Amino acid sequence: MPPSFETLRWELDGPVLTITLDRADHMNAMTRTMRRELCRVLDLADGDDAVRAVVFTGAGTRAFCAGFDLAGGPASFDPANRADDAVDEPDRDGGGVLALRLFASTKPLIAAVNGAAVGIGAAMTLPMDLRIAADGARFGFVYARRGIVPDACASWFLPRVVGIGRALEWSLSGRLVTGAEALAGGLVQRLVPADELRGAARAAALEIAENTAPVSVALTRQLMWRMLGANHPMAAHRLESRLIAERGASADAREGVAAFAAKRKPAFEGRVSEAFAAPEPWRTDPPFGACDER
Repeated sequence: MPPSFETLRWELDGPVLTITLDRADHMNAMTRTMRRELCRVLDLADGDDAVRAVVFTGAGTRAFCAGFDLAGGPASFDPANRADDAVDEPDRDGGGVLALRLFASTKPLIAAVNGAAVGIGAAMTLPMDLRIAADGARFGFVYARRGIVPDACASWFLPRVVGIGRALEWSLSGRLVTGAEALAGGLVQRLVPADELRGAARAAALEIAENTAPVSVALTRQLMWRMLGANHPMAAHRLESRLIAERGASADAREGVAAFAAKRKPAFEGRVSEAFAAPEPWRTDPPFGACDER
């Protein structure tokens, strides 16, 4: 039986897990409950070898996620409003907790942005691997317009995704960015008609799931993200050398070569849950993906 959530919908269809932010009446605005449930989803997906890719989208047609729910009024961002929320650390941004958990995922993550993505709604897509948007989607890094600063580690992710110039322009002005501008700026990799969005996201997920080794995918996404912060290519060389040696001796590597020679689809048997049971070679203390506030 699929897990149940208060703010999300879980749909597992073959190797593709689709998670829908399910607060359409509130433009799928982020709440602390939704953030914790998203962390829980990532834990479950990482622990299930049947899940090969995760697609995130929003319910309805108006919004992917309209940012943090401002039902608390003018003091919505005041840490004092979390005084009765015993599982939260008042000095730690909840959006950052989610972003770090997304960053640490062992599964490829695809954002299917069906409408407005604002604040945390835009920032939460940045640690994902593919961003596909409906042609009417809008993005807004609106923090300065709300009197705050970027959250969800956007000050780290956004310049790496779109470059420092665009990151500053979009964040200092806080203006809404059209889907076409987001595509031109590299924020999204593809823009499609709204009625084709879910199909395009699923096709991208299946392209990964049906042709690649799960362990190789998990290691590759971690290598790519983590090497963005390396000071010298030697760091990549050392880690790649170690992982090439380990993977080169694996059954998956033999199967990959055999499938190529036979002109057939590979049948990889390596399991991410087993490969990542031991400490990862880049693991620090505390773990990058710590999500203990959920």
